[in-house]
Formats: sequence, structure tokens, C-alpha cells
Amino acid sequence: MNNSTTPEAASKFIDERIKDLPDWRGQTFARVRELIHAADHEIVEEVKWRGVPVFSHAGIVCTGETYKAAVKLTFAKGAALKDPAKLFNSSLEGNIRRAIDIHENEKINEPALKALIREAVHLNLTVKSAAKPKPKSKTKSKSSR
Repeated sequence: MNNSTTPEAASKFIDERIKDLPDWRGQTFARVRELIHAADHEIVEEVKWRGVPVFSHAGIVCTGETYKAAVKLTFAKGAALKDPAKLFNSSLEGNIRRAIDIHENEKINEPALKALIREAVHLNLTVKSAAKPKPKSKTKSKSSR
């Protein structure tokens, strides 16, 4: 499945992705997904870029990917977020994104992750409201002089 067109189709795709990972990665991704939704009940699930699960609210909050050695959450605007618990441990050199790699048997700091999700949503909402188009100013043209 590529670019699920509805949240329902995306959720089903993510359900299948988790089901196809019967090891720690499936369990970890399922738990992270629960935490994302617990942090913000208006999160929408999408699938983009050839099958990447995306969690959005007024823009992309984070993506969730599974690799052999890690479950990775990449925050679209992670560099602009406060991370007092130091959850970000990957993609630290970029100017915009930041990521969290969760490895096998690693305990998730659930309160800190939920706080980070809420902050990412708040940032998206703030940026979206600031990006509203300004009304066009009325200027006199040269011909009206």
C-alpha cells in the first residue's frame, strides 16, 4: 500500500505493519503508537513516501519506522522542540528534523515522549495560525496620481 488516501486505510496499513513484526519491534511500535494517540487525541494517521507511517495534526508531527535494530520516530520539526529529557538520540546534525531510536529492551520515557508529541502539535498549530494570508494592502497605482 502506498499513500493511503484515508485515515482509516492508513490505520489499517499500520495495523498490518505491526502484525507483520511479531518481535520486539512490533510491540514497541504498537506502544509508541498508543502513546502518540494518548498525547493528542486528534492525531491523524497517514502513510506517505512508499509506506512510511506518519502521525499528523496541523502538519506532520512524526514518522514511525521500524528497522532491524531500532524503532525510529522522526520529528519533522524536532530541532525547534525543547527536549529536556534528551529523548532525541539520532539525526542530531540536521537543521530541522530530530529522531528517537528505540532499541530492544530499551525503556521508553513515556511521560517525556507524550510531552514531546504535545509540543510538536502545539508548534504545528502555532505555525499554521501564523501562516494565515495577510489581507492585500490597498496601494495607489501610478495611473491614479
